[in-house]
Formats: sequence, structure tokens, C-alpha cells
Amino acid sequence: MNTLSLFAGCGGMDIGAEWAGANVIWANEHNEYACETYRNYFKKTNLVEKSIEDLNLGKELPNSKEVELVLGGFPCQDFSIIWKRPGIHGSRGNLYTYFVEIIRKTKPKAFIAENVKGLVSVNNKQAILQIKNDFEDCGYNLHTKVYNFAEYGVPQMRERVLIVGIHKDINSLFIPPLPTHAPIDKALEKGLKPFVSSKKALYGVEDVLFNNEHQNIAQKTRDRLKLIPPGGNFTDIPKEHPLYVKGMISHVYRRLHPDYPSKTIIAGGGGGTWGYHYDEPRSLTNRERARLFGFPDDMEFFGSFTEIRRQIGNAVPPIGIKPFIKKLITLINS
Repeated sequence: MNTLSLFAGCGGMDIGAEWAGANVIWANEHNEYACETYRNYFKKTNLVEKSIEDLNLGKELPNSKEVELVLGGFPCQDFSIIWKRPGIHGSRGNLYTYFVEIIRKTKPKAFIAENVKGLVSVNNKQAILQIKNDFEDCGYNLHTKVYNFAEYGVPQMRERVLIVGIHKDINSLFIPPLPTHAPIDKALEKGLKPFVSSKKALYGVEDVLFNNEHQNIAQKTRDRLKLIPPGGNFTDIPKEHPLYVKGMISHVYRRLHPDYPSKTIIAGGGGGTWGYHYDEPRSLTNRERARLFGFPDDMEFFGSFTEIRRQIGNAVPPIGIKPFIKKLITLINS
């Protein structure tokens, strides 16, 4: 199924798409480092490196007859519950309108739009209603729901909303794939696999050739991490301790737990938000972050340590999105 990718980033969603049997023929991304990563992995895909706002939709998009599926995770910062949330009124929140316009022009059989779960509540829930109305006006039946990708084999508790659209001419509704994984104490009774743990995900990671550099961190940070147990965060440091630190979000000095999936990996931020190993008092390498998303080990990321962290943290986990795209392709081809 010929696929067009918007806000492609380093290609997490597109890897999942190709694993599901799609053929990503065209993609758009503006970040130069993400583009370098993407081109190195997707050697046959036509990648247009520019802001979606600068695309000439009449000349630079593939012929609409060639496009069957459109994918994209439009920018989420204006919808995230971690940061301030201007929603569709923010400078990045209105970029979804370009996604809508491309759907209107290419008229694919289906599309999937991904975003943070905060999208469903921002602007007193008016943002999601506006976005859904805009997609529906293009001629699509929608299925919108928040999913936890850990339930589909991703070693990370990552909740994201998927807006799945199927063209009304197809006259079919999307039925999502059933979860394959559950918490270990519920997996057996449900007949599912247990969540993939951080320890399992990171097994042998030190042998991967790419992006295994360790970040230089202060000794004070190492000493602080020694006070935090696996799975804990800054709140585990006694308030009377000289290394106690105040924090505003749970990401601050949060360590992995070896027996559970990682909490959500974020793309940016300082002050102890890098994500930390469960056994060693250090921040995660970028390859470890990539493992917690399900990226293949032969994918090399380009850019500075911080840029690569951003690419991975903004990505859609390939393992998690694969079953949704596979289900959609099966439905359309049936």
C-alpha cells in the first residue's frame, strides 16, 4: 500500500508501517538531523526536507492516484499535559490544518494521525472536536481513542491518541487490534503476554554499534541517583538530605525499574529529565532510549546527543503502531 508520511521525524511511524506491509513512497520533515537519520535508513523514500508550511501542495505531493494511506504525528507540544497547553491556538497546534489539507488533496483510502493524549482534553475538549470535524469534512469516518503502546509490546508506558480515518466510499469502520500485552499480574488471566520490561528491552544493548555514547553527568547527580531506588524519582530523596531537590514533574530523576516497562520517555528538558538506568547511577544512552521505543538496532541516529534524544523522544514507537497499520491495511484490502 503506497503511503505518504507527514511530520516524519526520524521515521518511527514509517518503520512500523513498512513492517506492517506498507510502502512509504514520500515523506516530509523539516529538522535537518532527523532528515539525515531518515535518509540513511529509508534509502528509497522520497524525503522532502522543509517545513510543511512551505510545501507547494500542487507540485510537491505525489499524484493523488498513487497515495493510498497517509500517516503522521503532527507536533504535540501545544497539546502536551507536561507543558503549557495553548492547544489549537498555539503556534504549533494549528499545523494539523496542513495535514487536513493534504488529506483533502490526496484523498487516500485511509489515514492515521497520532498525538499526545492531552489532545483529547485541551481547550475544554474543543480542540479534538475541531480536529475531528475538519477530518470528517474531508469525507472520512473516524475512530479516535487513546491507547497505551505498552499493551502492544512496547517496553514503555506511552499513551497516545490515534485518529484513524477511513474514506466513506469504502463503507467500513475501523476496529482496532486487540491488546497483546498486559501487566504481569493480569496477563495470565487475560491470556496475554506480560508487559515487556526495561531489563528485557535493554538486554545486550551495549553491543550495538551505534549511539551508545554515555552522557557526561556531574558527580552530584550520580550521588543523587544512588539515593533513588529503581522505579523511583526525586521524591524518594529525603527532604532533610543535602542532595534533596524540588521537582515539578514526575520525570525529574526518574529511574527505570528492571521488571516493568519504562515510563514515558520525553524528548527534551534538563534538570534531571533525561531518564536514568535502573542499575547504574547514570542517564540513559540514546541507544537505550531507542530500545525502549522498539527501534531496530541497525538504525543509526545522527546529530548531537541532545538532537538524537529529541528525535527518539518525539517518535512513534514502531512496534506499537505496526498492528494498527496492519489491521487498517487488512480492512482496506478485504
